[in-house]
Amino acid sequence: MTDQQEDLSAEELTEAVHSIADRGRVASRSLGSVTRDRKDRLLLDVAAALEQRRDLILAANRTDVERGRAAGTAAGLLDRLSLDPERIAGLAEALVQLAALPDPIGTAVRAETLPNGLRMRQVRVPLGVIAAIYEARPNVTVDIAGLALKSGNAVVLRGGSAAAATNAALIGIIRDTLGDHGLPRDAVLSIDDFGRDGARVLMAARGRIDVLIPRGGRELIQSVVNTARVPVIETGEGNVHIFLDESADEEMAIDLVLNAKTQRPSVCNTMETLLVHSGAGAAPGVLAALSRAGVTLHVDDRAGSWLADDTATVPATDADWGREYLQLDLAVRTVDSVQEALEHIRRWSTGHSEAIITNSLAASEEFVAGVDSAAVLVNASTRFIDGGELGLGAEVGISTQKMHARGPMGLLELTTTKWIVHGEGQVRR
Repeated sequence: MTDQQEDLSAEELTEAVHSIADRGRVASRSLGSVTRDRKDRLLLDVAAALEQRRDLILAANRTDVERGRAAGTAAGLLDRLSLDPERIAGLAEALVQLAALPDPIGTAVRAETLPNGLRMRQVRVPLGVIAAIYEARPNVTVDIAGLALKSGNAVVLRGGSAAAATNAALIGIIRDTLGDHGLPRDAVLSIDDFGRDGARVLMAARGRIDVLIPRGGRELIQSVVNTARVPVIETGEGNVHIFLDESADEEMAIDLVLNAKTQRPSVCNTMETLLVHSGAGAAPGVLAALSRAGVTLHVDDRAGSWLADDTATVPATDADWGREYLQLDLAVRTVDSVQEALEHIRRWSTGHSEAIITNSLAASEEFVAGVDSAAVLVNASTRFIDGGELGLGAEVGISTQKMHARGPMGLLELTTTKWIVHGEGQVRR
């Protein structure tokens, strides 16, 4: 709880958070008509400001990381929290890529002249005020702010106490740049000063917030989904599967699984379960490579038989099939067919991403048709299910819901539509 929170009654806290949301609403009204050129110049200048004020950001981030380490924060969360010059450069580059993307606002989804002469168009417009609740992820601050501004939305952020200093520095830079461009600074706002109680008020601010996007671990996401009274787009945890088919090439398979598991274990598109066909000749080499890379393998009996006797493993249980480890642990199960792999995925998947490694067209088509997740890959690492990697410039999160937004959410997913109808005096009879 912050000092500011301690000084407020429940009524005053509600009023304070509502006031911030209302300021965002006022700012959003002017953003929808800002030209693409002006928005793009803003994003490029925010990118430049992040690089120019890198030392300020890194100093703030060190404060957060040191506080987190002292509090015993898990290694995966510390990795997400930590920034370095390369990661800051990545944040800036995402904004540069975002500036290069087409502006969705005003584009027609459909248009036609009806038999009665009415001219109808359905066009994209901003959602209005977006709220985001996330934890220990300063990159999300920049990604969501950039996407919101490009799509003409205002955004209210709750980035959590773990990244408080870093987020304050980043939001300050963005707001300063908005002011330099003559745009409302209140297009990007934070309620971090009001802690968890402030977040609960935000979740109940129906009519003030148009959509709320939670991004984080299962506990945070489910808390938001079960508590919020405002519309929520659920970004899911990533119990991501890769199926090693019997026809898979060993060299390619090793490259893909190592990338999918070890490149950055703490993120949601990391492989958490490897399903291995009982006839896969590549299986022993793949499992040995994972073990050599420091991955702790939670194996069923048949998978364990492929490993050398001195390989350290953990017997897999049902608890492992549903785990999002976010560290160098991997569940490994043996199956006898593509259909058995699909049955396992249907039972245990969170609906994020699934992949198959195969040299069989028939197996790949069966797998793609049978997977009911937001993304499915054939012979590619699951690490590619990311807004930046898929050409979206950045992402707000990866939606696992079956709504207008599913998978990585970029600019289009932060818009809604408006119907515009022109007539010449027609009346309905």
